[in-house]
Amino acid sequence: MKFDIPRNRILPITKADLVVDPAPHPYEVAHREAIEANWAREMAEKPALFNGEVMFFSSIRWADGRLDARCHVVRYATFMHWRRTRRDTSAEHLYAHAMPVSSDGALIAIRMAGHTVNAGRVYFAAGSLEPEDISGDRVDLASNMAREVREETGLDLDAARTEEAYHGWSSDSGTVLVRRYFLDQPAEEIVARIRAHVAAESDPEIDEAIVIRGPNDLPSGLMAHMPPLIQWHFGQNRI
Repeated sequence: MKFDIPRNRILPITKADLVVDPAPHPYEVAHREAIEANWAREMAEKPALFNGEVMFFSSIRWADGRLDARCHVVRYATFMHWRRTRRDTSAEHLYAHAMPVSSDGALIAIRMAGHTVNAGRVYFAAGSLEPEDISGDRVDLASNMAREVREETGLDLDAARTEEAYHGWSSDSGTVLVRRYFLDQPAEEIVARIRAHVAAESDPEIDEAIVIRGPNDLPSGLMAHMPPLIQWHFGQNRI
């Protein structure tokens, strides 16, 4: 099967191998005209969108704690067409989340700015996997996480203690791979640092940092994949 991964449960991942296929993604080839038409609509709604390149998946398989996936470089317009229609089973979305944990045990999420495609939504600082995350013929998940967190919040994950393994959560809307990063500062200090970063940006991607202190502390605007990740985290022993 192209997409053979359990849905709607936390998956332990001891190894994640994301292979980059240089061939065009079949979805982009099959829907070229519709992709262009949809992009015009997307731009009319959100003029700040940028049609850059992202990684889009043609195969994802999880078995015995190992995740194997194949991805292709496509235009962002291709992903946005798939996101709006989701009628073609030849493609799926996979992305990565760093889960920052403060020294006083809180999770640090963000609320996206109004000009972004996920305006007002709350999740962990993250973005699509991109060509700059490729190392050789593989996608470097840790590099993607560090880059996105740094760009959106100013936080440096290189200074954090982390887990070796990943975990996953998959649904019909996509698959997210997560790794916890344990920071040395309490939540309020981290929020202050993020607030200063946002204030210094001319066009920040986020509006604010959000502190989540327990499994039932669910702020408005949460993306659908966030509650199970939050509940899983607070049910685990700390490392």
